[in-house]
Amino acid sequence: MAGPPRARDPQSVLFACAMNSVRSPMAESLLLHMFPQGLYVKSAGTRKGELDPFAVAVMAELGQDISAHKPQTFEELEDWEGLNFDLIITLSPEAHHKALELTRTLAAEVEYWPTQDPTITEGSRDQKLAAYREVCDQLLMRIRRRFAKAGAASG
Repeated sequence: MAGPPRARDPQSVLFACAMNSVRSPMAESLLLHMFPQGLYVKSAGTRKGELDPFAVAVMAELGQDISAHKPQTFEELEDWEGLNFDLIITLSPEAHHKALELTRTLAAEVEYWPTQDPTITEGSRDQKLAAYREVCDQLLMRIRRRFAKAGAASG
């Protein structure tokens, strides 16, 4: 028996984490660069943070510029454009709880991708950057797996 239908090919995706300053903007940029057309992608946080310079630096290494990203909360996103997403991917426990709360009244699927918060990493600049790169690599791998086009060569 199959479970409930999955949003296999969502048209709109929201990435959510705690402050919309590291993990969710990285994921948003990664997915947008993978599918520049045909997918609507946004990110939000449960609280409003400041864009993290390490996140900007790590994304720049991939040729992706997130320096203009403005962290926003679920509420701000809802006020601006509504929360009309097929799929909400949560990257932190608090974002997951918030998304589940919201989807009681929304027809959106929620997936939880537990993702380490690199901001808690102690150490030198290089050690911190390594933690951000690791999060970026994990997100990229998950995104490739989740959004691989049917019949596309995986790699």
